[in-house]
Amino acid sequence: MKHHLHLTVAVALIGAMSLALSSRSTARAADHGSEAVRLRVDVDRGILPAETTERAVVKIALDCLRLPRRDARPPVNIALVIDRSGSMAGDKIARAREAALEAVRRLAPDDIVALIAYDTAVQTLVPAQRVGDGRRLERAIHGLEVGGNTALHGGVARGAVEVRRHMEDRRYTNRVILLSDGLANVGPSSPEELGRLGTSLGREGISVTTIGLGLGFNEDLMTRLAQRSDGNTYFVEHSGDLSRIFAAELGDVLNVVARRVVIEIEFPAGVRPLRFVGREGSIRGQRAELSLNQLYGGQEKFALVEVEVAPERAGVEIEIARARVSYEDALSQRQTRLSAERKVQFSENRAAVVKSADHKVQTDYAANVIAVAKDEAIVLVDGNRREAAAAVMRERSKELKKMADTYGNVAVGQVAAAAAPAAAKLERDGLDNSERKSFRAEAAQTMNQQSPVR
Repeated sequence: MKHHLHLTVAVALIGAMSLALSSRSTARAADHGSEAVRLRVDVDRGILPAETTERAVVKIALDCLRLPRRDARPPVNIALVIDRSGSMAGDKIARAREAALEAVRRLAPDDIVALIAYDTAVQTLVPAQRVGDGRRLERAIHGLEVGGNTALHGGVARGAVEVRRHMEDRRYTNRVILLSDGLANVGPSSPEELGRLGTSLGREGISVTTIGLGLGFNEDLMTRLAQRSDGNTYFVEHSGDLSRIFAAELGDVLNVVARRVVIEIEFPAGVRPLRFVGREGSIRGQRAELSLNQLYGGQEKFALVEVEVAPERAGVEIEIARARVSYEDALSQRQTRLSAERKVQFSENRAAVVKSADHKVQTDYAANVIAVAKDEAIVLVDGNRREAAAAVMRERSKELKKMADTYGNVAVGQVAAAAAPAAAKLERDGLDNSERKSFRAEAAQTMNQQSPVR
């Protein structure tokens, strides 16, 4: 992102003071609103350089409040899909049993759970039903034994079948949780095929969380399946960490505050949306749109859009973006709409531009730029182009260091500094199996664009 800062000092600091009042993001509920979600429109700088075409980053932020009481949460409708192929023998299947048992014990009697196991074939061990006292589920989990190959696609599809049995009741949060340690080798098995399945399930309102265990699974397949359905993805190198990962995942699933989220952003003439940074969304003319399956309490979920802003005179103020968000409140099932807009000013005063920087937006942007670069680097290393992969990382690091130095942003400087040794390592050694999985998982987690509410 280019920042043209060859400015002459012409605007007094009163411009910056008036901006604090006039250019803040404002939000309102279109139908009396809900306290579940708060909408903000932020920008990387509240004052832009005058008389020059400029790049800026607009952040659409959804702050999700925590549920008032744990017992007030919406019920969940989950399918646990567990790989029991031969490679899961020994400690892996034992740890998988422990993690699944702990998960079941955290659920309420009215939650709905199905248990599906797959190897060469797919078997529904417990069809979707209320947890009750949990004894039937616990017996089935204790009985998990390893078998043949890995019918991963079939396991996820069967899990979705069970989840669909209770989707007419809109109280439920719907999720498939997939655990696998191996390559999909029975039925559809490519990342593209599993990605299409994820897209289809996401449109139905079913998210798929993928947990890749060990070093034998296909991280491209698992990541794409999760991302396309708006689920989480995890890389667990050691089976002893499974219980912690299952607990983290349930922490999200049991804390959903909003579902079926649609974000629409309108940009006025003179502000051209260029791309979503780190996330897939659609841009058509002056409009951008993005859909999410759910929002979690206590978390900020956001989207970043890079825009090109036409030159304006010093002192001019414009609206840079207007956002509308619609969602279903997970507790009341009521449809809620929010709207917010953001204005920026233009100045020839370099100090005012620098002072107006939103360091949090810049840091989120930097993290996602590096995440995208990691995905690009994986593809290049796979093609035996390690030097090109390193060059991508170095170029992004250089750009972000310039931003950090210009705006005094220490956090962006740290992101840039971490990318430099990663580039050297790529050029020298490429990526081994574990490093490739870490790269893919870290990039996916960053591009999920979720963090604790600040």
